[in-house]
Amino acid sequence: VQLQASGGGLVQAGGSLRLSCAASGRTSSTYTLGWFRQAPGKEREFVAAIRGVGGGEYYADSVKGRFTISRDNAKNTVYLQMNGLKPEDAAVYYCADRESRIITGFVHNSYYYDYWGQGTQVTVSS
Repeated sequence: VQLQASGGGLVQAGGSLRLSCAASGRTSSTYTLGWFRQAPGKEREFVAAIRGVGGGEYYADSVKGRFTISRDNAKNTVYLQMNGLKPEDAAVYYCADRESRIITGFVHNSYYYDYWGQGTQVTVSS
């Protein structure tokens, strides 16, 4: 599976961006796709995740109510709509995929994802 993340950029605090993660070579509809981010000098952290089928959207507490993850299986693309951006949201955002269902309690754990995109930079000015 190859993942291509896009949509990052520079935005003012309070603004919005929509990230996209386009997948190719996927062999399973029961995938789990997550977004993670990493700011300079910080650990990579979970942002959101979604399952390919059967519903299930998961968010980090820090982004609940501001970010929305969605999918378009016909386009093999997952989106992350980010509203109300804050300076602390600035990071490189990565999408990651596992070609099977990740148990709910582990969707936040990067260890369970097998494929990673190249990352897209999000910069938020205050």
